[in-house]
Amino acid sequence: MTTNQIIILCIMIGYLVLNVAIGMIMAKKQEAGSTMSKEKKYFIGSRGMNGLVLAMTTMATYTSVSSFVSGPGAAGMTYGYAQVWVAAVQFGAVFLVMGVLGNRLAISARKTGAVTIAGYLKARYKSDVLVIVTSLLMVAFFMAQMVSQFTGGATLIESVTGLPYWVSLVIFAVVVIAYTAFGGFTAVVITDTIQGLIMVLGTFLFIFFVLKAGGGLEGINEGMANNLPGVYDDLTAKYTPGALLSFWVLVGVGTIGLPQTAVRSMGFKSTKNLKSAMVIGTIVCVVVIGGMHLAGAWAGALLDFDNLPTSDYMIPMLVQKIMPTPIAGLFLAAPLAAVMSTVSSLLILASAAIIKDLYRTYIVKDNEVKIAKYNKNFSKLSFGATLIIGALVTIFTLEPPEIIFFLNLFAMGGMECAFFWPLVGGVFCKWGTKQGAVASSIGGTAVYIFCYYFVKVAGINAVVWGLLAGMILYFVVSKLTIGKGLDQDVLDKCF
Repeated sequence: MTTNQIIILCIMIGYLVLNVAIGMIMAKKQEAGSTMSKEKKYFIGSRGMNGLVLAMTTMATYTSVSSFVSGPGAAGMTYGYAQVWVAAVQFGAVFLVMGVLGNRLAISARKTGAVTIAGYLKARYKSDVLVIVTSLLMVAFFMAQMVSQFTGGATLIESVTGLPYWVSLVIFAVVVIAYTAFGGFTAVVITDTIQGLIMVLGTFLFIFFVLKAGGGLEGINEGMANNLPGVYDDLTAKYTPGALLSFWVLVGVGTIGLPQTAVRSMGFKSTKNLKSAMVIGTIVCVVVIGGMHLAGAWAGALLDFDNLPTSDYMIPMLVQKIMPTPIAGLFLAAPLAAVMSTVSSLLILASAAIIKDLYRTYIVKDNEVKIAKYNKNFSKLSFGATLIIGALVTIFTLEPPEIIFFLNLFAMGGMECAFFWPLVGGVFCKWGTKQGAVASSIGGTAVYIFCYYFVKVAGINAVVWGLLAGMILYFVVSKLTIGKGLDQDVLDKCF
């Protein structure tokens, strides 16, 4: 490795170690100050998030390596300003999720004692089939999404340090698995807040140095005209109307159905914190997502793309070229932060699905002896589940996908089709039934996977067909199975 690479590696390792230390210390501090059960502390953080923390953890969970590496890289190498306009649909993600689900889901979770999305669905629909199906789908799609994120983290470390890919992967995996397994939800949201602030700082650094290296906007425009002649093409020149519709559904409205963002609605202190989080989260999304994609498009004026394997390598390579080494190390902590925050959230929810939603509910059940043993060994069980899931994802990532962006979007689409209508229908539709929710989750996901591989119509992504099928199944089956009356217990606790 060169001297510059060693310096950058040291900065990045220092940042990783700092996250582990802060996450674990804050988790222990909050655990000591809360009277809630270990389970609630680990999976929902004692419901203690303020507005800033809620905004940052939701934003950091939603943004990922695609927001910092793949998306801006695609803007600079291929799509130009069209990619910036497409990315703009993500600006309102935090506002949308919190505004639609926020208070309703939080109140229901407190009344029912739910600490996971599957736990809420069980209380709302009283369906074992729905809990098992959604938990298994969650783990499967989370693991697919984590493969894309592990790939992004390892690629980032590899490209800036020169270390072998597998060594970079192990470094990334060990750190993220460690602070997630030991610290739980509290460690995740605290480190998410730090990482959100790092992302904002990194965005401003990237914009500044791109403008400086390009000689201002005039020089950048000239360079872009040479390197990317179609940079000014409008959206329809780069994307079909069907593709645009799909993207707005997938990373816009559909994000309401992502369990990793929806669960944040179950952990804040008060409505006042929720409202401030909606404002802060929206501003930060505009700065980070908008700023990175815009600067990514400008960066198309600065690089020779012939030596880049894929667009995923563009941003890390460019940063080393245009920034002083210490600042490059600081900036590269930002996309690393984006990856870590997403992975840690997925890991904690996958662990919750296995330990709480499946093992506790269907193996331990109401057996007093088993419950006592479960409570005593909860920390070991949650740690073990997180470790096993993380290890499996690491093994799968040894042969990485070609472009992270597409695997990430595939997993997102699957989760949205599985959870969107059971969640949205659950909080707004009193007559939604368990049969409707099961049919929507299974049917919507099946249609999504089938259409993803076999149906290509006008560039429309399979998520549109999956969500449409899920909606029809939810409302039609619910109407057919509503019976004579509504469950009063569900009405009291969930509405």
